[in-house]
Amino acid sequence: MLRTPSAVRDAERHTAHNYHPLPVVISSAEGAWLTDVDGRRYLDCLAGYSALNFGHRHPKLIEAAHAQLDRLTLTSRAFIHDQFADFCRELAALCGKDLVLPMNTGAEAVETGIKVARKWGYQVKGVTPGQANIVVAEGNFHGRTTTIVSFSTDSDARADFGPYTPGFTVVPYGDLAALTEAIDENTVAVLLEPIQGEQGVVVPPEGYLPGVRRVCTERNVLFVADEIQSGLGRTGATFACEHEGVEPDMYLLGKALGGGIVPVSAVAANRDVLGVLQPGQHGSTFGGNPLACAVATEVVRLLATGEFQRRSAELGERLHAGLRGLIGKGLVAVRGRGLWAGLDIDPALMTGRQACELLMERGVLAKDTHGSTIRLAPPLVITEEEIDHAVAQLAAVLAG
Repeated sequence: MLRTPSAVRDAERHTAHNYHPLPVVISSAEGAWLTDVDGRRYLDCLAGYSALNFGHRHPKLIEAAHAQLDRLTLTSRAFIHDQFADFCRELAALCGKDLVLPMNTGAEAVETGIKVARKWGYQVKGVTPGQANIVVAEGNFHGRTTTIVSFSTDSDARADFGPYTPGFTVVPYGDLAALTEAIDENTVAVLLEPIQGEQGVVVPPEGYLPGVRRVCTERNVLFVADEIQSGLGRTGATFACEHEGVEPDMYLLGKALGGGIVPVSAVAANRDVLGVLQPGQHGSTFGGNPLACAVATEVVRLLATGEFQRRSAELGERLHAGLRGLIGKGLVAVRGRGLWAGLDIDPALMTGRQACELLMERGVLAKDTHGSTIRLAPPLVITEEEIDHAVAQLAAVLAG
């Protein structure tokens, strides 16, 4: 008797229905492959929304976690532990910044970035007290806290969670003129995803990010790049901003930073920005804990070799070539960079959810978004043969 149906029912019985997962129950994983409670294997083409960039149970990351579990897991930031300095120093070097502020989840990193930008605005730029504003983009996804959903344009994420936090101006993504016009004397930051993941892996027009960088510099506004999904090797570079030679004032990082083992996020910026925080003004009990730092330091060291960025770039070319071959054969558009792709399915053919269910039946796991769009973000340890297999299964699904 199959265990999956009863396991799905058990999972739904005592949980709030804030997700609509595919009816698959995973029990183990290795590299790019998952195994369910009935022993069936699946190729993971989501990688935990990029949290598993290095695959499931990467040996070096598991080794670092095991070693730290035997020694020390938590001190709180009331004390300093022996993993903290290495993590902050090496992550700062990877980002090309002076300072790092460790947190836990991506949403915490975004909230931290918002607070730092506002404080910088008041203390450094001289913005009118209580009037700081931040320019953001339509179609954004920065998290699900009350403040963050206040500037979301996704009705599912935003509706019925008001009253909403003020201080944000929303402009069309990719529209430099609209962004420039929205900046006023009290604007402290522009907060953007260099590629919008949840929206369907939307890449902005060429020249947009350099234009944002130029305008922010001219108007004395911080450019805050949310690289929580797009960063740490996903797009074929350490950061998606690098594809257009852009360096933001502040990086917001998360997901892959924890190696798929523990939640780790961070804000990285120079001293003239992050230095506005003083003791007692912001913090987190678990932020920068020993276990998180041990794993995340090893993540940074993996990235410092450049191997995973190269794999993403080279294998990404193969993935996108295969996907482009399906345009007109069930796909109407393909977007993305590196091992990250958004696919628009002909809505007359099926929904994104239906496509993911059919892919699941063929042993490939992906995630839908916004109706007829699905996202592919396989672990960076995936092979050429596995990419070809995923594309072939998608082609079979589209062919019916």
